[in-house]
This record gives sequence, C-alpha cells and structure tokens, in this order.
Amino acid sequence: MIQDDLAFRGLKVLDMAQGVAGPHCGLLLAQHGADVVKLEPLDGDWGRALGKRYGDLSAFGAVYNRGKRSIAVDLKAPEGLAVARKLAAEADVILESFRPGVMGRFGLDYETVAKVNPTVVYLSVSGYGQKGPNSKQPVTDSVMQAFSGLMSVNKDDRGVPQRIGVIAIDVFTGLYAFQAVAPALYRRSRVGKGAHLDVSLMQSALAFLSAKMIERHLEGPEPTLLGAPLGTYRTADGFLNMNARRDQHFTALMGLIGRPELAADPRYRTPDARVQNRESLDAVIRPALREQPTASWLAAFGEADILAGRVNDFPDILEDAHVQAVAAVRWLDHAGIGSIPMPLIPGAPVPEGALSLAPALGANTTEILQDLGYDQSQITSLIESGAARAV
Repeated sequence: MIQDDLAFRGLKVLDMAQGVAGPHCGLLLAQHGADVVKLEPLDGDWGRALGKRYGDLSAFGAVYNRGKRSIAVDLKAPEGLAVARKLAAEADVILESFRPGVMGRFGLDYETVAKVNPTVVYLSVSGYGQKGPNSKQPVTDSVMQAFSGLMSVNKDDRGVPQRIGVIAIDVFTGLYAFQAVAPALYRRSRVGKGAHLDVSLMQSALAFLSAKMIERHLEGPEPTLLGAPLGTYRTADGFLNMNARRDQHFTALMGLIGRPELAADPRYRTPDARVQNRESLDAVIRPALREQPTASWLAAFGEADILAGRVNDFPDILEDAHVQAVAAVRWLDHAGIGSIPMPLIPGAPVPEGALSLAPALGANTTEILQDLGYDQSQITSLIESGAARAV
C-alpha cells in the first residue's frame, strides 16, 4: 500500500537522466512520493546495461530507477519529441544528464521549457558543469575519481593512486542533486519561482573532498596522520580494521597481544611517538593479530573498548545480526532478476509495492500517453510508427 502523506505526493517529475547520478536523484524524489516519469530512448537508459544485464535491467538500473514509471520514445521522431515536450510543459521538476547543448537541440532545455512552464525546477547533471573549458567533455566516474584528486588519497602500499571500486562520485552526485532540488521546491512554494540547477560530478567530488583539499593546502603532500596503530590488519581467517591510537586503547592492545611493556616504551608512550614509529610498531602488531581469528579479536577488543570492525564481504553483511535486527536490508522479488537484497534509504519511508521496484523499459508508455490525453488510436499509431515503445 502506497502512503498518501509522503512529502512530494502530487509532484510531477520528468526524469530524462541516464546512468546513475541523475536517476539517483529521481529515485529519491520517487521514494518521497513524487510521480517520476522516466523518459527513455527506445533501447533504454544506458544505465540498464551498466554491468551484467538481467532482462532489460542491470543491478544499477534496478536500484536507481525504483518507484518510477517508464515511457520509451524516440526524440528524433517528431511524434516522440512532441510527447516529451508535453511532459516537460506539465512537470514540476525536470532531470537531465546530457552534455551542455544537447537538450537545446530538442527544445527541451531550461530556457525553452521555462517559456511555457516558468516555475519548473530544472536539474542539469553533467561531468564538468554547464560552463567552462571542459564542459563538453564526456566523463565517467573513474575519470572523475582521477581528475578530482580522490585517487590521490587512495594509494596502495606502492604509492600508486587507486580507483575506488564503486561508482562513488555518481552516487553522491545524485545525493547532492537531491539536496539541491528539495530546497528549490521549497523556494518555489514560497515565492513561486522556478530554477535551473547546475550539478556536476566535478563540483560534487570537490565538495566531498573539501577537508582533504584544505588539509593538503595547509600541510603539504604528507598530511598529519590521525594516529597509530590505525588501519586494516590481517587475522588468522580474514581482516579487521582497528583504531587503537588513544593511550588507553593502545595500552589495552599491548596487553592483549602479550607485549604490555611496549605501552611504556619511549618510542610508543605518546600518540605523537606512535605516529613517528608506526612502522616498527606495526611490525609487532601485524604478526600478533594473525595468530587468532577475527571473531576472537573482536570479542577481546570489545571488552577492552578498542574500536574495531570486521572487514565484511557482502554475504557477510547480509548475515550480520545487527543488520538483520534493524531490517536494514530487505529481500525483493524483482521481475527479470529474481530475489535481490535492497538496503533501505536512510530517512525515507519503507517502500511498498511499485515504489520498491524498477520498471521494465516502456512498461508505462500507454498509461502515460493516456494521462497526456492521447486516445488509443493515437497511442497505437505512435507505437506502430516506431516513435514510442510499450510492453
């Protein structure tokens, strides 16, 4: 049963974005009650094929398009473009993620749409933003991880910058986009004005890295370490991440590994001394931790109040007692994919029914066209001409 008191109930959103960042914003609007119409090309949003494909969805498509209605039209066909323009004229929010200038060629850019829909909140998601020398360049998450400096703070033990193995910048750009749209809607409700919001992967990444950027400016290429011992350590059967940099935690750790005398050693007696001598300290700690399994160390660390956590794989986290106790992840039966785990969104209502699932490509084409006033003969003509696709 869909709740009727969600914050954005009654809000019309036209989601023309593809991939992850823009669709993520659309997902969040949908989960808070908006009617999000996902307008896709006839072969679908490319995010449907990001990774292995299951039917007409990938894992990314299944996550970031939940709760939306899908209509597939060909914008290069006059009849298909007319559908998009009708949807844009009626939308409260429009989302797009094309390179600057593309929407203008279809008459779907902010300036054109605002002439018939002056209070629309129009979000443009792009790689580098709507202006500047890089604005027309294509960008992927991995390219932006390199450009933004994110990889420079994620180096391996050889000092080589490494890409984070998830499309993190795309995902948090969607969050920044949502936090831009929400206050723009509140402003519209107060003063009746629309807005054109320029949210880029670049600006989102730089905002995310603010503290590291300032730290590098103030401290140079070797910023002050947070402390020692601190980091990821191998155990007899896996890995754990531990933070024992405070004096009481360090003293307890030395007792647990059978080296209590090191707590009074001048090389390790103070936090600063431990940082300066972290390599020799780790040379003692690492072999000691490999002597027992992770669970044993976590139990001992818990009693000593040492901060530590198991390095989980995804099957591990799904089976974790706390995750299960708070129902942080739900299992969904998704058409075309099967049973899949789906974490809940912090602060959002628990989705039910269609809100928890992503639509098949063109699943709602007919009903959306009917909402726009098309009769059955017109709908049939659109589909038969190849200007639209329905399933």
